[in-house]
Amino acid sequence: MRAVRLLLLVVGAAATGYGGWLLLPQLGTTLPWLIGGPVLHDVLVAPLVGLVGLVLGRLLTNRMRRAWIVAGLLASATSLLIAVPLLWRPPSAPPNPGLPDRNYPLGLAVGLVVVWAVIVVVLVVATAVERRTDSR
Repeated sequence: MRAVRLLLLVVGAAATGYGGWLLLPQLGTTLPWLIGGPVLHDVLVAPLVGLVGLVLGRLLTNRMRRAWIVAGLLASATSLLIAVPLLWRPPSAPPNPGLPDRNYPLGLAVGLVVVWAVIVVVLVVATAVERRTDSR
């Protein structure tokens, strides 16, 4: 078992070294992305998520409603995160052959509308059921 682990360590280290060697010529264009992502997260995304969580915690006292809204926010954030490369592609860049050209902003908008429409329907039905049981 020890020999297998050592072999996997050597192969993994060699693959990491080879990947680093291939990255060296493109380091000037890759470095801003490698540094910019964590900085953008720590400066913009994390405080924004914390602020939204604080506001939601104060405004929404019903746990079920809060859970559905948090789920919608997470689905929206995930969709936006996945869509960023497709929305931010420079117009002069050739299209990626693996990604067929289509109207990505419209697709993102429709996806977000569907997510929030489902959440609104669930919350309206839950409120109606809650009122019906309270009136009895």
